[in-house]
Amino acid sequence: MKPFLDENFLLHSKPAQELYHNYAKEQPIIDYHNHLIPEQVAHDINFENLTQIWLYGDHYKWRAMRTNGVDERYVTGHASDLEKFQKWAETVPYTMRNPLYHWTHLELQRYFNIHELLTPKSAEKIYNQCSELLQTQDYSVRSLLRKMNVEAICTTDDPLDSLEHHQAFAKENDTFIMLPAFRPDKAMACDNLETFNAYINKLEQITNQSITTLNDFLSALKSRHDYFAAHGCSVSDHGLEHIYAEDYTEAEITAIFGKIRNNQPLALSERLKFKSALLIYFAEWDHEKGWVQQYHLGALRNNNTRMLSLLGPDTGWDSIGDFTQAQALSKFLNKLDSTNKLAKTIIYNLNPADNELIAAMIGNFNDGSVAGKVQFGSAWWFLDQKDGMTKQINTLSNMGLLSRLVGMLTDSRSFLSFPRHEYFRRLLCNLFAEDIVNGELPHDLEWIGKIIQDICYSNAKNYFNFKR
Repeated sequence: MKPFLDENFLLHSKPAQELYHNYAKEQPIIDYHNHLIPEQVAHDINFENLTQIWLYGDHYKWRAMRTNGVDERYVTGHASDLEKFQKWAETVPYTMRNPLYHWTHLELQRYFNIHELLTPKSAEKIYNQCSELLQTQDYSVRSLLRKMNVEAICTTDDPLDSLEHHQAFAKENDTFIMLPAFRPDKAMACDNLETFNAYINKLEQITNQSITTLNDFLSALKSRHDYFAAHGCSVSDHGLEHIYAEDYTEAEITAIFGKIRNNQPLALSERLKFKSALLIYFAEWDHEKGWVQQYHLGALRNNNTRMLSLLGPDTGWDSIGDFTQAQALSKFLNKLDSTNKLAKTIIYNLNPADNELIAAMIGNFNDGSVAGKVQFGSAWWFLDQKDGMTKQINTLSNMGLLSRLVGMLTDSRSFLSFPRHEYFRRLLCNLFAEDIVNGELPHDLEWIGKIIQDICYSNAKNYFNFKR
């Protein structure tokens, strides 16, 4: 019987251990998609206690606590931070075989050197010990990122964001860089005209220009795209149920935008055409600047309307959707490729039933101009666990070139989530080692080790080419 979470955790053979410890472990981290709060990095804050850094905003843990019968008062409610942590500690023993069990103890080890299991009995001791450390300079948020050997992080930012915190941080020349990512989801969210027009009105104020026509709107958005580029941005991101790829004419989109500004209801076909057009405009701007564009596909959001009305979005009521993806994705990528305006592209898939679909699709648009130009992104959200990562890695291996994958990312709001990179790296090394042990790959650790290093770090370094 192997010990739990020792130095060879998830590494089930000697080649796996050699690959991880000699090639993967020490590679820097390029976390090119996360939801960290730039202000907290810019001000290098210290969190007051373990609950605030570990439980606030973490809907993975919230869902587990609710499933375990924990009242909402201890999840997002008004209970004290210690009470919330104790309820989490009561839940942890019941998370066995959920990735949260691994992540919880991995994070306690890597950040706090705590090897004790989190249980109701150990909860208060662990809470006090970690909270005390979190008050020290060695546990400020920047120190936590340096501890994990982070080289770059990309936050997720609305086009209206001032980027003031990115600008302030950039002046300090820290050991890592923090760059914005252009996330224009709200700039095409025409389903609710009241909310959308309020957004356009804010865009007017920020750009100091009147927006009454489609050209006005595009000009204002393009100025924000340019503004992001001027402040180091070279990545865009979109969170979509599926790609929008309806046929449209410029005249139709012009007329639709006129209806939007006049608060005239849009038919479903008009909303789909408008979103399709906006996606093309954004993608063309990305290509023009040499950006990387990312598409997160397949989430069915806000399923529980009762809890949504009480707590708002991003509080743990989302799930995997079963949307039709292939035809629209093909049409969208082909439209850009046919005019030579397809930027480097990463497609993340949330429904494992579509893994082969995505892995096959990217091969249609890898044209030899850039290694791994169109990527099947690492397992995302509900799938960034052992089984989901393994399936994504195996599918890409079977239908593409795993060796050109740009690796893992946290997609997290927590500064304690960076051991997810380690988790991915251990799984990756173990999968290669299984093939070596089974005689399906040569025992060439030097070459396979290089591939491991590329996937963990070098591919992302070359693909994104982030600049200070």
